[in-house]
Order: sequence, then structure tokens, then C-alpha cells
Amino acid sequence: MGLPHLANAEARRLFLDRHALIEPPSGPAKGEELLTLIRRLGFVQVDSINTVERAHHMILWSRRQSYRPGNLSRLLERDRTLFEHWTHDASVIPTEFFAHWKLRFARDSDRILSRWAAWQGTEFHDKIADVLAHVRAGGPCGSGDVGEDETRGKGGWWEWHPSKTALEFLWRSGELSVCHRRNFAKLYDLTERVHPEAHAAPAPAEAETIDWACNAALDRLGFATSGEIAAFWDTVAPQEAKDWCAAAMTRGEIVEITVEGADGRPRKCFARPDIHEAAAKVGEAPNRVRILSPFDPALRDRNRTERLFGFFYRIEVFVPEAKRQYGYYVFPVMERDRLIGRLDAKAARAEGRLAVRAFWPEPGVSMGAGRIARLEAELDRLARFTGCDGVSFVDGWLRPV
Repeated sequence: MGLPHLANAEARRLFLDRHALIEPPSGPAKGEELLTLIRRLGFVQVDSINTVERAHHMILWSRRQSYRPGNLSRLLERDRTLFEHWTHDASVIPTEFFAHWKLRFARDSDRILSRWAAWQGTEFHDKIADVLAHVRAGGPCGSGDVGEDETRGKGGWWEWHPSKTALEFLWRSGELSVCHRRNFAKLYDLTERVHPEAHAAPAPAEAETIDWACNAALDRLGFATSGEIAAFWDTVAPQEAKDWCAAAMTRGEIVEITVEGADGRPRKCFARPDIHEAAAKVGEAPNRVRILSPFDPALRDRNRTERLFGFFYRIEVFVPEAKRQYGYYVFPVMERDRLIGRLDAKAARAEGRLAVRAFWPEPGVSMGAGRIARLEAELDRLARFTGCDGVSFVDGWLRPV
């Protein structure tokens, strides 16, 4: 007998359902409802690029269009039901998961001391105790408040002075937490003051955290290889995920299946035994367009995006502009359960317009009047979200396939 098989259409819908991208983007998006959405996703990546709106805000808006940025700030800075730390990148994470981040703190602490010494130099080692004492005595501070006598870089993103490096190390190792942001710059305080109960709680055993992380990753992906399970939180090592999958198979908690790719080829993955029943419960996606953040969690694994949706998507930072087919920061555009193109747009807030510079449909996607109307309706909604009065289009914005 062959392995259980998920057809590509089933797999896409199930995957998007786990990422809250199948149901209409309506309903409440603050307080407990917003926390429930973030819990469902697992985390939301934080990014500073503000071409249209910051990534974390666009990720949440694309799922709940009543969302407004202040709703997230309240959970992070007032209610403390979210905390900011690292998955594959800086992210906001439900505080109920904090205990399992203690393994991450310990592993980051050991790894970063040596890796960052090779990157930034060893001078930050001597600043760690001083920076911690500064925060303990003076309260919340940012990188501009420490190491005032140290040479600053020339403005490069990763040109950290030693005390800034020590501050980041103390955050990554769990001694400090982000208490709030000022003009997007992180301000830190002692974790015991920002999240006192979570800080005081004992750390779970390593095996317990590995089991939680693997289970939580698979449930949020629907189906995955052991490598994808390890990469979801980026805390569990690949071999640990492999060992977990083998043990979970023996216990009957997961099964091996094949998933059809967009090109028709099957790929082995792990899933829960009731994967077909779960897929059958997923409804059809609404006939509307969504504009996604380039950092959307559903697109985070670019190889999986290509296998599952046939959508080749990369942000090629270091490729000269002349060699790019698209601009550096383009927005994937989804219709139902398909990725139909990519959008180049910028919020020109001084003029009160969302400026659309280009839209490239995917091969085989025809831009008839109905689809253009759906795209324009979504652009109008995005414009209002970003504080713009309307949308403007440059000549020739709709590019040929």
C-alpha cells in the first residue's frame, strides 16, 4: 500500500487555513481576539521596512482588516501577553510560550558569545556586566544610552559599538526584555521587571521543550518534513526534530504522507493521522484578492512556497538592480488559494496616496476586468490602512505577462 496522499489543491487550502488565510479577513482584531490570531500563527515577524506599512502590521491586517497598529502595542507594552524575541528572526510571540524560550536563551547565550566575537570582536564581552548593571540601576534604556564614550559606526545596520552588542546579547540570552519601542528602536529592561511571572517560572526540561516545539510546529504547518519542523521556531536542532519524528511515528502520533507539489511531483512529509479529515473540513477561500507582506509566515520558507504554489519568490538584497526582474521589495498578491502576482507600491503619505508603480501577474494569470476590480478594491483598503486618502497608478503599471 502506498502512503496517504494529499492533492495539491487540498494541501494549499489546508496550509493556508493553518495560516489564517482561507477565511475572509474580517472580524475583531484587538485584545483577546488578536492574541488568539497570533497564537494560531505561533509568531509574527517584526521588521523595520516601512515601504507601505511595517511587516508585522501588514501580516495582521491581511488576516483581519479591522486591525490597527495600536492594537498590537497594547498587547506588547501594556498587557504583556506578547513578548519580543527571536525565532528565525525578531518576532512577537505569546507570553504563554515564554517558558519554552528558556532553552532558546541558554542555547543563544552559548552560541552568540563565540559567533559574535568573530563578527563584532571580543570587546563586548567586557561590557556585559556593565550594561546589565546600568539597566538594573537606571531602568529602560536603548543602545544610545550605553557606551557613550565608545566609537560609533557610520550608520550601517550592523555596525554595533561594544555596549550595543552587549545589550543585544543580554536580550538574546534572556536577561533583558524589550519593554517598548521608541520610533521603532528597542528599549530594554530587566526581564524580571517586564515579565515577572514568566521569568520566575521554572524552565521546562529540555526534552519537554523539544516535544512542545515539534508538536506546535507541525500543528501550525499542517504537514512538514523534519527539517521544516526544526526551522519553524529555529530552536530545535535538525537531528532533534528527526529523532522526535521517529519517536512520534512509533507512538502513532504522526504518519508519513506524500504531498503533491504545484508541478505534480509528490514529496514525503509528516502529518497527523487525521490529516485527510482536517483537509476535508477546510472551506473554499473567498473570491477576493489579498496583498501580503514579503515577510508573511505563509511565505517564510521560499522553497516551500515554490513547491506548494509554483511561486518563485526571493528578496535579493545584493543583486544589482539591472539584474532584477522585479524591484527589491515587492508584495505577493493572493487570490483565493493562488499567488497571482507581485505588486510594487509605496505609501506616499505626504501626498496622501498609495502609489502603485507596477503589478506583474504570474504566467497564466489573465487580468480581466473582474480581477482588476478585485485588486483595486484591495488597494483601496490598503490605502486606508496606511493612512492614505486613495490610490494612484503610474502609466503602464499593469505589466505584461
